[in-house]
Amino acid sequence: MTKTTWALDTAHSSVDFSVRHMMIAKVKGSFNSFSATIEADPTDLTTATIEFTVDLASVDTRNEDRDNHLRSADFFDVENHPNMTFKATNIVKTGEGEYDVTGDLTLNGVTRPETFAVTYEGTGKDPWGNEKVGFNAEGKIKRSEYGLTWNAALETGGVLVGDEIKISLEIQAARA
Repeated sequence: MTKTTWALDTAHSSVDFSVRHMMIAKVKGSFNSFSATIEADPTDLTTATIEFTVDLASVDTRNEDRDNHLRSADFFDVENHPNMTFKATNIVKTGEGEYDVTGDLTLNGVTRPETFAVTYEGTGKDPWGNEKVGFNAEGKIKRSEYGLTWNAALETGGVLVGDEIKISLEIQAARA
């Protein structure tokens, strides 16, 4: 297969995250608005062009007060930094259909290299004859490295919000 442009199918894709809460549990959330530019041969991602943009105001943790706090200057500061972006800079094949995709992640005005483990899930045709491709991506970042340092000390020791954020993407795209 040759390098092709793929249009993100947002109805069949997701951007999710989880973070430790009170040192004893995890809080999970999603971003409901995101876009991507993908030019790739899905059977060999090493030459792909991948850019991703997440609308941080679309954060959804199923709790309106918490979501509004996340949008505030304590966390995402969406007034000044409305998006999180990722642009792939190096893609290394690590196994059959598996890749380490390294790129520049920008969050809160800070850009750092981050690596996501990406799995090619396959291609197929939907009932209307459209060619689709699927990928899964997993990674983790430290929010403190992006200046997201708000926290609260707990009476029992430790902090309210963990530093490590796990990020998971399920991507389905259609041949453009």
